[in-house]
Amino acid sequence: MNKEKTINVALIGYGFVGKTFHAPLIQSVDGLKLAVVSSRDEEKVKRDVPNAIVVATPEEAIQHPDVDLVVIASPNATHAPLATLALNAGKHVVVDKPFTLDMQEARDLIALADEKQLLLSVFHNRRWDSDFLGIKQTIEQGTLGKVKHFESHIDRFRPEVRVRWREQNVPGSGLWFDLGPHMIDQTLQLFGLPQSVQGNIATLRDGAEINDWAHVVLNYPAHKVVLHCSMLVAGGVSRFTVHGDKASVVKARIDQQEAQLLAGVAPGSESWGKDDDDMVLFNAQGEASTLSTPKGDQRQYYVNVRDALRGKIENPVHPVEALAVMAVLEAAVTSSETGSTQALELTAAERAMLQ
Repeated sequence: MNKEKTINVALIGYGFVGKTFHAPLIQSVDGLKLAVVSSRDEEKVKRDVPNAIVVATPEEAIQHPDVDLVVIASPNATHAPLATLALNAGKHVVVDKPFTLDMQEARDLIALADEKQLLLSVFHNRRWDSDFLGIKQTIEQGTLGKVKHFESHIDRFRPEVRVRWREQNVPGSGLWFDLGPHMIDQTLQLFGLPQSVQGNIATLRDGAEINDWAHVVLNYPAHKVVLHCSMLVAGGVSRFTVHGDKASVVKARIDQQEAQLLAGVAPGSESWGKDDDDMVLFNAQGEASTLSTPKGDQRQYYVNVRDALRGKIENPVHPVEALAVMAVLEAAVTSSETGSTQALELTAAERAMLQ
């Protein structure tokens, strides 16, 4: 691809994820043009992206002759078939998380992208969250010593079951497949693959059709990772809690970019990604001090996709990394169903690529 050519993007799906995250982030990056949107609600799209061509079906968006990159932000069960269609049409592809419904679908897509020599990337945008960047920095600087316990929570308070596909008993729905990929990907970025996984996944709200609570432990040789998400937490839980053999750090509040996007804050504006919730560091004597939290910037995912398509850098989220996330997702489900500890179902070749 020409290193300075504008990259025309087709966005498939203009629901919560497409409208809230992908559209504004794509539009904020020089060199990317949101040219085509697949949606049944043309008026809704035109209010936000007046110059986009709106088509009724994903197939029309994928086949549009001017499109270079297809971004798939439709329901989880459609990720693999639509990505397959786009790759076969000669388009580069970004898939929202979770990558696919299962590991076999993921492997098939990776093989197809390799065959077609096209970029296939997965939207793990929370690598650029303020809370994660702050915790990562604290760990890498050695402030905590050797990490022994790492705990990640994404909790919400939504006691009433809503009528939407994520809360219905359909393939790819449920809280674990919704929030688990974020927490897993961040963990793998910090620590690599765990030795094994223990999962406990449940449905706790009255009237709920699918899981709305998950507690998953990732076992490493010298430390433990706890991943937890729930729809019944009104408050009182920190986003991250990390204990090392020298100190501990707590980050109370989650990154604010989603809230900013919902409030109409433009990505890249002065307040974008700012996080005034300091991390709290506890030393060996239990004394507390504060550490400032760096700015988050999820735009960087699409900046990196642009630069990868121009041949300047590698794919920012290689699909094998997303396959590893799928392996942890599946292991936790199997563990919860069987009450057993599960190893990751990754091949030696896949593990080697993740080194």
